[in-house]
Amino acid sequence: QVQLVESGGGLVQAGGSLRLSCAASGRTFSTYTMGWFRQAPGKEREFVAAITWSGGSTAYTDSVKGRFTISRDNAKNTVYLQMLSLKPEDTAVYYCAADNGRSTWYRNSRGNGYEYWGQGTQVTVSS
Repeated sequence: QVQLVESGGGLVQAGGSLRLSCAASGRTFSTYTMGWFRQAPGKEREFVAAITWSGGSTAYTDSVKGRFTISRDNAKNTVYLQMLSLKPEDTAVYYCAADNGRSTWYRNSRGNGYEYWGQGTQVTVSS
């Protein structure tokens, strides 16, 4: 069983930045593909970014490319989402998710195949 705990959310003005963290339990974190998702009020959950177990490959949804960066520190069992130039439309609950190798990068990089989810952290961007 994998447990994921997000942190780092908050209220920020448009143009500001935040860094989200997701701490994972489990001794095999370094083998997980990790992803970030978000869900705005009244909308479906949306894929944001993903990173392979090694950090060698990343993927982003178009709306965050050039502004968000996903990274990981396997020694700390933590994945990060650095968010720059935030916009009001980035307001959402952000979730991290993990795939322990059952899926493929093709699917993970498109927001599919994740088995484990955190509880989420709220990000609010004011205009």
